[in-house]
Amino acid sequence: MTGFVRHRRSQRIHATFAGFEADLLRSLAGQLVELLRNEEAEPGGTDPLEAMLDFSGPTTAPEDPVLARLFPTAYHDDEEAAADFRRFTESTLRDGKARAAVVVIDTLEEAGLPPDGPGDDITIDVELDHDAARTWLRSFNDLRLALGTRLEVEEGDEDYWASLPEDDPRGQMHHVYDWLGYLQETLVRAL
Repeated sequence: MTGFVRHRRSQRIHATFAGFEADLLRSLAGQLVELLRNEEAEPGGTDPLEAMLDFSGPTTAPEDPVLARLFPTAYHDDEEAAADFRRFTESTLRDGKARAAVVVIDTLEEAGLPPDGPGDDITIDVELDHDAARTWLRSFNDLRLALGTRLEVEEGDEDYWASLPEDDPRGQMHHVYDWLGYLQETLVRAL
């Protein structure tokens, strides 16, 4: 993987992934979609306009730390305003984040990633227009927030991660977190 680059003539953004890299991205994006869509909306109130517009979103912060990080409380000092804001916005935000992750999955599969996993020497060439690249960028951000939250990554903790043995699964997942950061950075530069 060399990262994302902009093609000079077409202005489209390209990246080439080894098969296992593309499969890892697909898996991470799929897990994010599953997490985002795993909670049901609360039933709407008795307000007819509310019922028609389906403002049935949640009113409390998610218990899952990843979801709490992806959907932070808007008003820390006003519980009622925070609940209303969450109820009116969170469902739409969840859908948008899930759709962005699905775009990553679909793009990889359209580029030739087999549904049952990659072969040994397969490479996946991805070509993105500006809008698709921005969608991938949003998804990379969500993936890094999710993974960083699960790993409890903190600013200035590089020595801790470097001290873990090679076979420690946390260290291996931190490498994936760093790799997603690299992809995000090269995509920002290409845009």
